[in-house]
Amino acid sequence: MAPPNGRKTAGKFAKPKNDARSLKRKRVVDDHERLEKEIKELDPKVADIKDFQHLPLSEPTSKGLDASHFKTLTDIQSKAIPLALKGKDILGAAKTGSGKTLAFLVPVLENLYRQKWTELDGLGALIISPTRELAIQIFEVLRKIGRYHSFSAGLVIGGRSLQEERERLGRMNILVCTPGRMLQHMDQTAAFEVDNLQMLVLDEADRILDMGFQTSVDAILDHLPKDRQTMLFSATQTKKVSDLARLSLKEPEYVAVHEAATSATPTTLQQHYIVVPLAEKLNTLYSFIRANLKAKIVVFMSSGKQVRFVYESFRHIQPGIPLLHLHGRQKQTARLDITSKFSSSQNSCLFATDVVARGLDFPAVDWVIQMDCPEDADTYIHRVGRTARYERAGRGVMFLDPTEEEGMLARLKHKKVPIEKIKVRTNKQQSVQKQLQVMCFQDPELKYLGQKAFVSYTRSVYLQKDKEIFKIDEIDLEGFASSMGLPGAPKIKFQKGNDAKKLKNAPRATLESSDEESGSEAGGKKAKKEVRTKYDRMFEMQNQNVLSGHYTKMIAEDEESADGEANVGSDEDGDFMSVKRLIPVDSELPEDMEEVASAGPQPKIVKGANDTELVIDSKRREKMLKSKKKMLKLKGHGTKTVYDSDGNAHDIYELEDEDDFKARGTAEAQRARFVEEEASKVKQADIEDKQLAKDKRREKKDKRKARERGDMDEDDEAPALHDAGSDAEDPLEFLKSLPMGDESEAEEDERPQKRAKKWFENDSEDESKAAATKKSRRHIIEAADEPETLEDLEALASGLLG
Repeated sequence: MAPPNGRKTAGKFAKPKNDARSLKRKRVVDDHERLEKEIKELDPKVADIKDFQHLPLSEPTSKGLDASHFKTLTDIQSKAIPLALKGKDILGAAKTGSGKTLAFLVPVLENLYRQKWTELDGLGALIISPTRELAIQIFEVLRKIGRYHSFSAGLVIGGRSLQEERERLGRMNILVCTPGRMLQHMDQTAAFEVDNLQMLVLDEADRILDMGFQTSVDAILDHLPKDRQTMLFSATQTKKVSDLARLSLKEPEYVAVHEAATSATPTTLQQHYIVVPLAEKLNTLYSFIRANLKAKIVVFMSSGKQVRFVYESFRHIQPGIPLLHLHGRQKQTARLDITSKFSSSQNSCLFATDVVARGLDFPAVDWVIQMDCPEDADTYIHRVGRTARYERAGRGVMFLDPTEEEGMLARLKHKKVPIEKIKVRTNKQQSVQKQLQVMCFQDPELKYLGQKAFVSYTRSVYLQKDKEIFKIDEIDLEGFASSMGLPGAPKIKFQKGNDAKKLKNAPRATLESSDEESGSEAGGKKAKKEVRTKYDRMFEMQNQNVLSGHYTKMIAEDEESADGEANVGSDEDGDFMSVKRLIPVDSELPEDMEEVASAGPQPKIVKGANDTELVIDSKRREKMLKSKKKMLKLKGHGTKTVYDSDGNAHDIYELEDEDDFKARGTAEAQRARFVEEEASKVKQADIEDKQLAKDKRREKKDKRKARERGDMDEDDEAPALHDAGSDAEDPLEFLKSLPMGDESEAEEDERPQKRAKKWFENDSEDESKAAATKKSRRHIIEAADEPETLEDLEALASGLLG
């Protein structure tokens, strides 16, 4: 039976809806009460919980964990989560890949849920990560397990729009960030408040401090309220972390799950090392990649420039596996794209720096190759931890130079890292040195990358603190440069025994004079050749693309001319680096210089300002003549002049003699006299300008009156103005001469009216237009009598105006 009206129907269906809301609200209240009761009864030291469902968790968190397929607790999670739910400060240490992320994300969600945190309460939890990639990974895990919560979460990292982050920052309950960008917002974003913060988490705390974020972290801690819960997590604990824990944690619970273990790395990880000379590392790496084309590999190097060079060179060689590269100099969008590509790939090789060595979870990595020796044992543990995660199998190989083997193995043994030595099969070894040489010869950009990679690797070894492992003087740098395809080892500024800077700063004339005194003509030639300029280095370059043959020819001609076998007349044609602007010098030489001039080419002498002389005895000084700046320094600066209104030249700044100045009087009297003179000039100029303007107005009126009377055309000259000294004209007579009608309308009547062009016109239209024109011309006010007095003129003017 249909209801009698719609109102009862609405009421009938509204009641169950209100009941559903009230039931949901009651269920949430009951859930909060249950959680509070269970957490009070929970004893973290006695509890031995293995599954998430046995923890006192809220319904939204349990649903999120179940939907993300998190069932079983790891060791660090089973020990840290109960303590964190009780509100304790935690200092956690666990192996890489042991699930530290969930160990702090689950307590963050639960504690805010129990406090009934809403968007209006502001920021409740802050999670700080050392790298952008790790921050993104933490944020993605937070989104997965917190999908059923009503909290708002944000990601604050560098490389993104600062303005967009500012607009959304004030509405966030949970923030995942990097230290630098978070401190920037705390200092610059006015609407960002952290007064209500409940929880602070530092993931990979040791790495945050090692990367130079110590001051940033200290500044962030100064902004945060003291009454909060703090958690620090890391795979390795250092003295810096302990110092930070003493400053920021209150009675912390130390949670370490691998101290009693026999190894600091997972038991499912197979670890090996190979003793490879530095000159053979690239060949060994290429051979290894060729032997594992169906694997997923991460290759760690010490610098971003090495990563770029190896990636570009191997990409040209094409080993047969997809190649990717990741380093800190890339843009944020590129880093995200590469990270997602490598995570989703089945088999690929990623060349990377230590920017991905901490916390990043790449699925199913088979091999971790450490091509460059890590700076310490902790860095080795973090690097090799990219594989064998969550009790999966994995393998790692470290390439060690013979000079690094003893010291690095001692450090790993001290950290309880089991590692075995292996050897490479000779039949599997391949060489790419010749291919790299050809590519560097043909591609200058690749050669430039190789030089930069060589310098960055050498610098990284030189700057390492552990000198027992890294010995820059014992490394075969020449062989390493040759293995990269470079024609020679680039000069390193900090390398001992490098006298390039000394030679550069030594005076050329001093070196040459000492050589001439020391011995014979051949000895002088040899010593002169040691004075190298950039042109000498350019001619010695062998791997040129287009002009290599031309350079060789030029060198041969220079050698022939030096031996006296070349024709003297060929000097003009063979002067490749001629000076564009050469200042001629006096051709006559003193008697004592004639012998030197006959012996060979004599140095040129250029006279400068203040009787100074410049001896041009090298290509460097000869090139100096092309520089305007150097020439001005030699010849002296010119003087600028200004011209007055009469065309006379003056210096831009002319200083008067002090006696002449005092002879004209005191400074106050001269100032007063100057002001008086300038004031009189201004007054006279003002009078002249006013008279000129008055004359122009008078002339304009006379022209207009003449046109109205018809005495002159527009092009004729106006009658001359009355002289100022003659009798003045009667004002009434002048006013009588004014036009009586509207001047603008009269002028419009005189102008021919433009007619619109039409295809046809009828007689009626012509008659109507003529009548309208005649009517408009009749709009003239006629005066009955001529005005004789000023009152008559005023009455006439008021009639015209209104």
